[in-house]
Amino acid sequence: MPHTLVILGASGDLTSRKLIPALYSLHKKGQLPKETRVVGVSRTPFTSEAWRDQLAATTEKFAGQDFDTAAWQAFAERITYHPGDIDQPTSFEQLVQVLDDLEHGASATRVYYLSTSPSLYATAVANLGAAGLADESKGIRRIVIEKPFGTDLKSAKELNRAVHQVFAEQQVYRIDHYLGKETVQNLLVLRFANSIFEPLWNRRYIDHVQITVAEEVDVGRRAGYYDHSGVLRDMFQNHLLQLMMITAMEAPARYSADFIRDEKVKVLRAVKPLTGGDFARDTVRGQYAGYLEAEGVPAGSQTATFAALKLRIDNWRWQGVPFYLRSGKAMSCRTSQIVIQYREPPIMMFGDGPRSHLDANKLVIQIQPAEGIQLHLQTKVPDAGMKLRSTDLDFRFAREFTGTMPDSYQRLLLDAMNGDASLFARHDEVEVAWSIIDPILAAWQSPAAPPLETYPVGDWGPACSDEWMRSQGREWFDVCPVLH
Repeated sequence: MPHTLVILGASGDLTSRKLIPALYSLHKKGQLPKETRVVGVSRTPFTSEAWRDQLAATTEKFAGQDFDTAAWQAFAERITYHPGDIDQPTSFEQLVQVLDDLEHGASATRVYYLSTSPSLYATAVANLGAAGLADESKGIRRIVIEKPFGTDLKSAKELNRAVHQVFAEQQVYRIDHYLGKETVQNLLVLRFANSIFEPLWNRRYIDHVQITVAEEVDVGRRAGYYDHSGVLRDMFQNHLLQLMMITAMEAPARYSADFIRDEKVKVLRAVKPLTGGDFARDTVRGQYAGYLEAEGVPAGSQTATFAALKLRIDNWRWQGVPFYLRSGKAMSCRTSQIVIQYREPPIMMFGDGPRSHLDANKLVIQIQPAEGIQLHLQTKVPDAGMKLRSTDLDFRFAREFTGTMPDSYQRLLLDAMNGDASLFARHDEVEVAWSIIDPILAAWQSPAAPPLETYPVGDWGPACSDEWMRSQGREWFDVCPVLH
């Protein structure tokens, strides 16, 4: 069956920087479904030829050494542009004819990708529905919606209602590019395809879990947007909670979208709500020095650019095991990692020094960059009595596999076209995630808020974050790069 990917908001940065390079790479590898077409729609008055020429330049820039002129020319033949305004129903009526002509009236799988401002999501969905573009009488119809999916629980529910008035839930693909990363998918394999880990993946053996998504860059030109979002909306509600779900979920009965997403939602529903003094005790917030000078940031802004949360999952597997989630801008380096910190042995029989001098075992899953997995364990130093040293068992994708690590959008676009929703968020998952974040956002606007501490650019966040962890007898795992 022919496939048509319709990109609404096609003149935007996401299309040229991520979507088209990903589609080109899939084409070059022969992974795109046969007879795949790409149709761009936006207000910019391009011709198809002019849009292809612009995309050739940007794709060459972002694809780098993988760019091949002949392969691009073959792929470019699949690309069409249609000028249209998402606010205008007539543009969608015209789009109907454009798509019918391209598909020659045959049945086809169509995927509508909303690469627009989030404020236009509901309008785009309504106009797609009014023009009959969601109707499946002539083939499969799907819609891909970028984050943010709402700005709080109320707006997420409203958007879900608007989407479900036009598309059934099985047609909807809410995308989080973190779930397309090879290392995130490999976490499922690590847990459920290796019998060595699953018996140790519980409260009996694990002391705590750390999930860090650190960004080296500051807010840059996004300051105006970021000040209305902040780190909790920008990173926690989606990326960090997604990583926590995959780390903590039970094994699905089989590898299919509904079974996987059922288990992920169970994790969120088991998160113990923060109340009362929890917000000051179990959350940390910070703002990097110089944020207030960024263009678009109002004087005296209290927007957090760093946050650390302590969440508890109240179920049989994780009772009593804290999950520490941390993210921030302008930090020491760019890294996304999950650290499984195991408990210390019950009796330390080697050496005379204090137990604290020996690190307990850690399993470090490095999501980006330098994707890989490390297991930290104790070994004996040769010819030194019973002196111990921490040693690593080290797996790195770059060393074990040849070629370039595929961009996450390649996997997710292919899954959307093939109808695999395993790595996409379901409506209830989005809403339960917001129900965890909303109370924290509200508390941070109240007297219950922890202090907003300034931290230096290039540091690991505010000093109070380290003090907070030490007060609980723990330390952040701060190493850049983790795998080197």
